[in-house]
Amino acid sequence: MDYTNFMNSLYAKKESKSYPAPELLDSAFRLEVSSAFYFFHELSLADMAHVLMLMEKDIIPQKAGSRLLKTLLKAHNIPLSEFPLDLSLGDFYNCRESYLCKIDPEASGWQRTGRARREATNIAFLKAVRKRLISLIESHENFGYTLLKKAKEHIHTLMPDYTYLQQAQPTTFAHYLLGFVYPLIRDLSRLYCCFKRINRSPGGLGSVNGSRLPLDRKRVADLLGFDGIITHTRDAMWQADIPIEISSCATNLLINLDRLAEDLQIWHTCEFNFIQLDKKYCRDSVIMPQKKNPYSLAYLRGLTNMSISGSTAMFSLGRTPSGQPDNRIFAYVELPRLLDQTIKAVSLMTGIVNSLKVNESVMSEKFIYGYTQATDIAEVIMLETGLPYRTAHNIVQKLVEKAKSENIPAIDISTEIIDQISKELLGFALNIPAQAVIDALNPEKIVAARKGIGGASKKSVQNMIKDCQNEIAKSQKWREHTQERIKKAREDLLDLTKKAAKI
Repeated sequence: MDYTNFMNSLYAKKESKSYPAPELLDSAFRLEVSSAFYFFHELSLADMAHVLMLMEKDIIPQKAGSRLLKTLLKAHNIPLSEFPLDLSLGDFYNCRESYLCKIDPEASGWQRTGRARREATNIAFLKAVRKRLISLIESHENFGYTLLKKAKEHIHTLMPDYTYLQQAQPTTFAHYLLGFVYPLIRDLSRLYCCFKRINRSPGGLGSVNGSRLPLDRKRVADLLGFDGIITHTRDAMWQADIPIEISSCATNLLINLDRLAEDLQIWHTCEFNFIQLDKKYCRDSVIMPQKKNPYSLAYLRGLTNMSISGSTAMFSLGRTPSGQPDNRIFAYVELPRLLDQTIKAVSLMTGIVNSLKVNESVMSEKFIYGYTQATDIAEVIMLETGLPYRTAHNIVQKLVEKAKSENIPAIDISTEIIDQISKELLGFALNIPAQAVIDALNPEKIVAARKGIGGASKKSVQNMIKDCQNEIAKSQKWREHTQERIKKAREDLLDLTKKAAKI
């Protein structure tokens, strides 16, 4: 069941009770119950871990605990679409408790022992977000590998670089793409830090100031695959900064994605024609047969804008007096949803980049009248004559103005034209060697001269590709290990529950 169908099923429910008020039921209660879409199995596992801990500490009777675990397993195996959700009960936690009471009212009475509702729901929330952070990291790693693969294919593909949408200097498509891989690696680092902070358990805290019961918080954390516990019991219940941080990281990631999408949308135009999107990522105009609308890129831009508003909402929700539920009940639904959308957006962008075609000949033609070689000509003048760069800059600025006015292609600029300009400005000819000027006008040689760290030369680009592959591989190794550890904790928890339930 997807989210839309799930919400439609909730809206289809008709309650006959006069209590609570129908307006409350149709707004706040519907929102809280809708968290079941994200928390269904997560809350179930949290319940199992809590009961197992209570039994191990002899806080509840073993027989009652065994019966309760058997009931929890039954609830765990019901499909979400078949689970009885009653909006009048106010939230998904109450819906679960009501169901458990109907199956075994005596045993289910032990479920609340040493645990507040918000603790249970908060564990489910953290686990739901944790799961999505891992998936987002995996999707972003795949996108990084796709960018690097495309970069390898275009190490020799020359193109003008752009700033302010004005031609700047010659570069390669590979070097351009790497400008998006490094932010991607920073995104992975930020997501890793988010995961380490969120993968702490609030379980076993009792309430905001602890419990008189001998609850084993570390045991609950281990059973649920958390890295540790959130120490302070009140902080554990109300960490308003965590949704802010995670939504901000997701939004930052989407903005980095959007910057590439914005460029590709411009480059897909007839005016640029630098790239061609695969038709499966476009949508035809209904009325204009010639149009191949880059709908996928427009979607990514729109989603990024929406994520900014979602992130702003998390800031606003956190700006409350401490201990307020409104900074949680909206985040329960909106943060997992934002992460789901972000995961899909990264996968979409991966497909777009993997399949796009680069019009190499069109890119190289732009060098004719773009005068992207101007910086190199100025540097040659400085190096050959000893003139200050500011003076060389002024000479080349006048040189380009002349070339544009007289429609002289960049490649046809000669020492004679340079001398003509220098005589006008300085009163003497510079006499730059002709070969030095020819080399400074050759885009291929300009790129090859960028040998420094991070430059556009082949060797520099190859080194960066290797470095980026290593960084993404580190993320992948950690993520795969973490996924396996969480999966094993889940399997072990279910095995222990079945054993304790004597199934």
